[in-house]
Amino acid sequence: MSTFASITLQMTARFFPNKWIIACVLCIAVLSLISIGFGPAGWDWQLAIAWLAPEYFTQFDALQINVVTQIRLPRFMLAVMIGLVLAQTGTATQALCRNPLADPSIIGISSGAAVVAVAFIALGTQFDFQANKYLPYAAFIGAFVVTLFVYLVAKQAGQVNVTTLILVGVAINALAFALIGLLSFYADDSALRLINYWTMGSLGGANWANLSQAMPLLLISAIGLWYLKEPMNCLLLGESQAQYLGINTHTLKFQIIILVALGVGASVALTGLIGFVGLVVPHIARLMVGPHLRIMMPLSMLLGIIVLLLSDWLARTLVMPAELPIGIITALLGAPLFIYLILKSKHGGLGA
Repeated sequence: MSTFASITLQMTARFFPNKWIIACVLCIAVLSLISIGFGPAGWDWQLAIAWLAPEYFTQFDALQINVVTQIRLPRFMLAVMIGLVLAQTGTATQALCRNPLADPSIIGISSGAAVVAVAFIALGTQFDFQANKYLPYAAFIGAFVVTLFVYLVAKQAGQVNVTTLILVGVAINALAFALIGLLSFYADDSALRLINYWTMGSLGGANWANLSQAMPLLLISAIGLWYLKEPMNCLLLGESQAQYLGINTHTLKFQIIILVALGVGASVALTGLIGFVGLVVPHIARLMVGPHLRIMMPLSMLLGIIVLLLSDWLARTLVMPAELPIGIITALLGAPLFIYLILKSKHGGLGA
């Protein structure tokens, strides 16, 4: 290949996004129309955009526009942010542990955040304080403590032991669900309903107030991990190689732990436990574009948004007029795929 052709290809790759990213953006645009335009009375794509200029869509009354702006839009925004953050934190956790089986839910980070959030709910009703006001920060503390604990226990001679990581995660998940069960046993009826909401995951509680409360934490996590994608690429080569390239690996790992805990804690506080997104979505992105985080991370974030929007639509439509918890949908979709990935890794087909 000539030098001119090589330069042309490099410039093309630089200025034109990957084809999978373009496809994902188009898919998100279609799902956005469905998510905002769909409701109990059916689907109307014009309603999805009528709120932008209601004076041009006189067939819709003020109540319909209000339903879109106060119910469907916050729910759509919540699905977008949670899908993006869960997929991105899953990618970062796998880079931190340099293992494709690491995930905030598998290694106990999500359940650790849920335990503290559930404890705040139960204590809030017992001691009459506004637990909802502090839930994102309480969940962050739980996620941070578990992330740091799992990482330190699994670390051996500068390397993260995968078997130890998974076993500690399994133990923490079992302990967390036991504690949630214990708190549920002593909780009153109102707290019990909230606890069930947290353990199964749902976007049904979306509103602008909750979003504005947790959005700073989600944005800090997303922006911070985005700017760390190049150092994380170096970390994937190995700790000694990253240090040779001038990366302070100890600082980098601490930054990743903080940002993952922020993102997972705020996500759990808003929606409860939504599993498998952080595990499966990065795998799909890696299979599509390879392991380089410059392309793989943004693709993973877009795929996470698609999975959450699609799962939310299924949760709202499968048992209408009732609604399934979204955690059930993601588990039904993600668990078979996770088993497939384990079987593939068993035969040496899955790389870090």
